[in-house]
Amino acid sequence: MDRRTFLKGLVGGVVVTWPGLLVPRSLRAGELPIGAVESAVRAALSGKKPLIKRTYRPPNFETPVRAFSGVITPNDQFFVRWHLAHIPQVAAETWRLGVGGDSVEHPFELTLDQLKRDFEPVELFAVCQCAGNRRGFSEPHVPGVQWGAGAMGNARWKGARLKDVLARAGLKSDALEIVFDGADYGAIDETPDFIKSLPLWKALDENTLVAYEMNGEALPHWNGFPVRLVVPGWSGTYWVKQLTSISAMPKPETGFWMSRAYRIPKDKFPHIERFLSQEGEDNTPITDMVVNSLMTNIEEGQRLHAGKPVTVKGLAWDGGHGIRTVEVSVNGGRTWRDAQLEQDYGRFSFRAWHHTFTPRRGGKHVLMARATSRQGSTQVYELIFNPAGYHNNVVQRINVVVA
Repeated sequence: MDRRTFLKGLVGGVVVTWPGLLVPRSLRAGELPIGAVESAVRAALSGKKPLIKRTYRPPNFETPVRAFSGVITPNDQFFVRWHLAHIPQVAAETWRLGVGGDSVEHPFELTLDQLKRDFEPVELFAVCQCAGNRRGFSEPHVPGVQWGAGAMGNARWKGARLKDVLARAGLKSDALEIVFDGADYGAIDETPDFIKSLPLWKALDENTLVAYEMNGEALPHWNGFPVRLVVPGWSGTYWVKQLTSISAMPKPETGFWMSRAYRIPKDKFPHIERFLSQEGEDNTPITDMVVNSLMTNIEEGQRLHAGKPVTVKGLAWDGGHGIRTVEVSVNGGRTWRDAQLEQDYGRFSFRAWHHTFTPRRGGKHVLMARATSRQGSTQVYELIFNPAGYHNNVVQRINVVVA
């Protein structure tokens, strides 16, 4: 395999054997996205319940839809997403975070204990979602990890505000971007290091965290132990795991994962936040998530009974504006009814909803759900196509049979 082929496979997700991985059984067809039928199986990583395997190395595993029964995604069922093959076991006692860069006055280093002790702890609920979630449903087919609907999760994150860490270093007036690196590395020297950056304004947002806890526990190894970046509202590509360095820089980051990867055509998604220092002539980096929803307790082809009430349950989320409404149709979109929104855990969190109806006649029916954000954005009926399969928020359709 030549270098170009390898790197293309790395971005798209090459399937390579991972020693010791358990692969107990195949999935039901209803859980499989287009293009992934042959490779998708249930598989268990250490410390995790069986997830849906998309690639072995790097490990990319998605959460089964049934695990989204509540607002909080359990740590042992939270999806796993890595770009590089080698993910070291990092010891909390020896981990260090370097804070520096050309645009700071006072570079310094932190231990985990110092991060917890010296900075005010903050907790918030936030969705972490891979930018390519639902890529496998793209028509026409696009390359990349063939995610279904489960490359996401919602957790209660705890950590220090990034802006507080940067304040200790003393930002210079020329700071433009904050650059992040982690402990993971590629299988060959030529593999581009996974380095990401944020615009200064997003880095200084009070909700952007250097996090060390997830749902009241230390971060799982597969989700970035001992420390990861949490960027509420923005796609998971910015949530750098096993964080080892933070650098304030006076110029744009030019590495592969910023200048070439995770980019979308300009003007395809008019409501997203802009990352001006990284914008190109024709494309722009992906930033915040688009409004979306998911039905979680009804399966494709499920049999319902005429005259018996059915409660459809689900989740809705967006890039941090919050959910205004969720509507449900039980007749393929001819009519819509408002679902009942449940407890609000904050504008970055999943919002649970439910809708009860009673089917009156037999035959085939199509259930649909669509969410609208407080910003006024609503899910789309046709895919906004882009070559990488990002931002798939097409209104979900589930076919059921009423007997």
